[in-house]
Amino acid sequence: MTTLALGPSWLDPDYLLNTFGVWGLLAIVFAESGLLIGFFLPGDSLLFTTGLLITTKQLDFPLWLCVLLICIAAILGDQAGYLFGKKVGPSLFNRPDSKLFKQENVVKAHEFFEKHGPKSLVLARFVPIVRTFTPIIAGVSGMRYRSFITFNVIGGVLWGAGVTMLGAWLGNIDFVHKNIEAILILIVLISVVPIAIEFLRARGKSKKAAAAEGDGPGAAPGARGRHAKR
Repeated sequence: MTTLALGPSWLDPDYLLNTFGVWGLLAIVFAESGLLIGFFLPGDSLLFTTGLLITTKQLDFPLWLCVLLICIAAILGDQAGYLFGKKVGPSLFNRPDSKLFKQENVVKAHEFFEKHGPKSLVLARFVPIVRTFTPIIAGVSGMRYRSFITFNVIGGVLWGAGVTMLGAWLGNIDFVHKNIEAILILIVLISVVPIAIEFLRARGKSKKAAAAEGDGPGAAPGARGRHAKR
């Protein structure tokens, strides 16, 4: 099974699982769930592929145990992100850009957290990049630990078990198995939809704000004059 269309070979889910096995998968889930360096890792497609390979006997590992370990890794990853954010605090927003770190990712996660509140920890699980930074932002904002751990567990289980079990269930369908590359690309596209929607909303708001400013006190004298004649 080849899925190189998803990106570099070293990010291909099939390659990662064949090379590093389930334990490598758990390390990736942990890193993507709350470590700054993990935002680019293929979480959704990797979990889906894991479930598919297990159900088709291409990966020799008990499905129930794999799902349990994935959920634990996801929860612990968010925990690490929260503690990091709580320790680093506001300085995270002043950190300069680098090849692996972009300030805009922190800002997006912060806006996502502010908009959705504690439930963002659940919603962010299904949004690439945002799921890595949201627990960190929760720590930065000083979110109550009891609330954090509750939503962390809910999100970790829904994402970790849900996506993996979806792959296991669909893996028994011949069409899915024969078109796995197209299915994985579809999963990636679907996971990016929330980001695209937020981008379009932000763009629409900025246009409305610009239009409002044009009709405000700073509008051109000629424009105000036309309104006055009416």
